[in-house]
Amino acid sequence: MSPFRPARALAVALLAVLLVALLPATAAQAANRTVQGGRLDWGIKSSFQSYVTGPIAHGSWSLTGGAATVGGSQFRFHSATGSYDPASGAFASGFSGGVRFAGHKKSDGSYELDLTISRPTVRIQGGSGTVYADMVSKDRATGRVTSMAQVPMATLGLSGIDMRGGSTPIALNNVPATLTSQGAKSFAGYYTAGTPLDPVSLSVDTSAPAGKPAASKSPEKSGSSAKPKEAAGRFEDAAVDWGVRRTYREYVTGSIGQGKWTLAGGAQDGGALFRFPKGRGTYDPKKQSLAAAFTGSVRFSGAGGLDLKLSRFAVRLKAGAGTLSADVLSDGDTRKAVPLVTFTAKDFAPKGGLAVLTEAPATLTADGAKAFGSLYKAGTAMDPVSLAVAVDAKAKLPALPDLGSDPAPSAQPSDTPAPKTATAPMSAAASAASAADEGSPAGLYLALGGVGVLAAAAVGVLVLVRRNRSTPATPS
Repeated sequence: MSPFRPARALAVALLAVLLVALLPATAAQAANRTVQGGRLDWGIKSSFQSYVTGPIAHGSWSLTGGAATVGGSQFRFHSATGSYDPASGAFASGFSGGVRFAGHKKSDGSYELDLTISRPTVRIQGGSGTVYADMVSKDRATGRVTSMAQVPMATLGLSGIDMRGGSTPIALNNVPATLTSQGAKSFAGYYTAGTPLDPVSLSVDTSAPAGKPAASKSPEKSGSSAKPKEAAGRFEDAAVDWGVRRTYREYVTGSIGQGKWTLAGGAQDGGALFRFPKGRGTYDPKKQSLAAAFTGSVRFSGAGGLDLKLSRFAVRLKAGAGTLSADVLSDGDTRKAVPLVTFTAKDFAPKGGLAVLTEAPATLTADGAKAFGSLYKAGTAMDPVSLAVAVDAKAKLPALPDLGSDPAPSAQPSDTPAPKTATAPMSAAASAASAADEGSPAGLYLALGGVGVLAAAAVGVLVLVRRNRSTPATPS
C-alpha cells in the first residue's frame, strides 16, 4: 500500500465535505428574488418632448396612472414588480404609470399627433436588454388609432454591465436606449428604427424568496382582538393625495428655485403626489357629505427666500363640491385653515367599505393664490385631488405609488473591458448573503466560516501530499 494513499484519501474526503457544505449557499444564490417597489426614470426622447410643446406642434404632454416628473425632462414610472436571478443576472420588472403626447390640434378638437406610452417593462437576459411598453398611437396619414400591449420599444446598451450577483436595491444609471422597428411603427413613423432615445435609469428593491409559512396560531376568542366597526357617521382611517402642482414642484427643484421639498408628520411621497394620512372625521353616505382632518406636512424651500409650508390639511365635501384647506406658513406668518383648492365630488358613495374619489380636477382659490405669493392666479388648474375614506374598519386604503428605497451607487454602461456589476462591488460573503434568505445572516456567515476552515484543511493536506511526493523516500 502506498504511504501517500491515506493522506490523499483524507484530502478527497475533506473536499467532498466542502462541496456538500457549499451546496446550500449555491442553491440560495441561484434562487430568484422578487422585485417589489422601485422606479424607472426615462425621458423617452427629449427632442420629441420639445417638438410636441414647441411652435410647430403647439401641443402638450400629460401624465397618467401616478407617473411623475424628475429632473429636467424625465418621467418617473413607479411601483416596480417582477423578478431577479442573482446567479444568471436575468431581470424582469414592470412599472406603473404613463405619459400622453398630443399635438397638431385640428378644428374638431382632436389631435393629429396623439401617442400614449405606459406600463414600461425592462427585461434583461444574457447581456441583452429590452424596454417594452403599452402604446396607443394615431397614424399621421389615416388617423387610425392603434393600441398594442407590451411593444418591444427599445433595446438597451448594456456594454460593461454584469447583472450577476447584485444586492438590493438593483440600480442602473443612464443606460443607452435605441428605438426598435416595432417601436418606430408605434411611434407613428416620427422616427426610424435605430434612432437613439433618452437613456434609461432604474432602481428596484428585491427580497429573498419566502420561506415556509409560520405555524398558525390557535384562533383567539371572537371579538377579543378584532377592531370594532366605527360608529355610524364617524371614521378614523382616511387619506388625501395631492401633488400641489407639477410645475411648482419642478420650479422649486429646478435651476431657478434650486431647492427641495421636505415631508414631515407622517406625510408620504408618491412621486407625483403627496399623501396626508390618518384622516379622521364624519361622513354621511346618504348626503355624501364629509368633514375630515389629516396629519402630515410638506415644506418647499429654495433660493431667493422661497419657504412655504402646508400642514394640517382638511377636506370638506357638500352637495358634490369639495374644498381642500391647510395651514399656511410663509414669510414667518401662519394662516389657519386657508381654502387652497376646490374640486368636484359628484360620486362619493362607499363601495366595498371604501368611499373613493380619484384624481378630481382641482382649481386654485383666491386665498390659495395668495398662499403661493400670487405666483398663480385664482382659477389656475392645480394637481388633482384623490380621497379615500374607510367607512368599514376592515377596509384598506388604496396603495400609494411605491418608489422603492433610495438607490445605492449604480452601474453605468462602460467602454472599458472590465465588467461592472448592477450594484456596488460586494465581497463573496456579502454576495452570498444578499442571495440567501435574509432571516439569519449571522448563521450564514458562520456557515461560510466553517466552509473556509474545511477548505483550508483540504488544501493543507494536498500540499502535504505534494511535498511528500517531491521528497525522496528513505530506506526503512
